Amino acid sequence: MSNIISIKNFSMKFGTTAVINNLSFTVKRGETFGLLGSNGSGKTTTIRALLGIYPQTEGELLIEGKPYSVSGDVKLGYLPEERGLYKKEPVLDVMVYFGQLKGLSRIQAKQEAIAFLERVKLQDKANTRLDKLSGGQQQKVQLGITVMGNPELLILDEPTKGFDPVNRKLLMDIIEEHQQKGATVVMVTHQMEEVERLCDRIILLKDGKARAYGTVADVRATFGGKSLNSIFLSIYGDENQEETNV
Repeated sequence: MSNIISIKNFSMKFGTTAVINNLSFTVKRGETFGLLGSNGSGKTTTIRALLGIYPQTEGELLIEGKPYSVSGDVKLGYLPEERGLYKKEPVLDVMVYFGQLKGLSRIQAKQEAIAFLERVKLQDKANTRLDKLSGGQQQKVQLGITVMGNPELLILDEPTKGFDPVNRKLLMDIIEEHQQKGATVVMVTHQMEEVERLCDRIILLKDGKARAYGTVADVRATFGGKSLNSIFLSIYGDENQEETNV
């Protein structure tokens, strides 16, 4: 299976502070990959550098063998940690607008938007201004925009943050549906139940370094068969934990 993402010897500083230290990993085409870690571990920084939002200090960050370009060949859907939409516009209009930016016709974009709103039970909000929706409802709309056009690569930064268990399951179901269509999914999260359900391989970051990397089964075996939640607690509860690669 070929790599769709390749990160090699990536380091980055903010001023004189090192935030990523010689990080290397790959994401295989068609897999779901978990980028895990506590707050401040370097997860979001790595994604932003990969997408060219931040310039890396050194190293190589490639998508399909070359630095990412918005005009490139890869159909990508990105759900950022900070949600941002045109909140004074109606939900359907915003979704259609972003769908057209992704290359869909207006008719296609409208069809996909309506289908997604029905899927997440927001069809009655189609003509409601975004700022009249709850935070969770707005987050569903942004996920809908992210998956429009069936991207081959989905990068989701904390996709279920703030959701109750019912809506978390709904969004995991939607992510799983795109998996089954062949999408590669990169999930930035610290929700271990999501990782256990969806991810093929994972990397756990701490202080900008890999502390565990491999399949979910191999990482668990390396830590004596512990649950991912217990492994997470052991890594982030001990500042002197040695790096583990599997």
